[in-house]
Amino acid sequence: MAETLAREDITGLVLAGGRGTRMGGADKGLQPFRGVPLALHALQRLAPQVGGCMLNANRNLAQYAAFGVSVWPDSLVEYPGPLAGFLCGLEHCGTPWLLTVPCDTPLFPHNLAERLARAAAAEAAEIVFAAGAETDARGEVRWRDQPVFCLLQAALAPSLQRYLAEGGRKIDHWARMHRCISVAFDRPADDTRAFANANTLQELHALEHAR
Repeated sequence: MAETLAREDITGLVLAGGRGTRMGGADKGLQPFRGVPLALHALQRLAPQVGGCMLNANRNLAQYAAFGVSVWPDSLVEYPGPLAGFLCGLEHCGTPWLLTVPCDTPLFPHNLAERLARAAAAEAAEIVFAAGAETDARGEVRWRDQPVFCLLQAALAPSLQRYLAEGGRKIDHWARMHRCISVAFDRPADDTRAFANANTLQELHALEHAR
């Protein structure tokens, strides 16, 4: 068994197709983060980790196309959430594996693909989630899966199509139908804010000034 997956076998997908409801309907992927649109920042962070990148968006497609990668809208007419973006990526993925990241989590790890790929190879997994630290109301740190940070086999497209057609909407519920594992980013050098996402402009500004 290979120790890891080849970088060239992984296509990266930045998810920017959400409605931005908690940002007053703003297109989240186009909001500035340290002088760069969030989606472009995510692409720049992800590109060195994978063989190639594409982007999922449902509006302002010309602006996203200016980032220099293929831009694909959801193929489903209704709005079933992140899984629609997953399906979009799988439908256009030309490699055996797809790695998804959301546009609103700008501090995700520079070695995300490497660590998920090693786990996928070691465990013969079909789907691998990242798991990040969260602090609860009592100040205790616990580990929680981050399903939108997902490495998955492109061959799972028919399974996801069926799940969505039957009304399914939960990433983790669908993923657990397959060989699914998670990788905790719990090394001493790992940033505890790596999977902190910005649902509001205030949260975005807080992440922007994080050091």
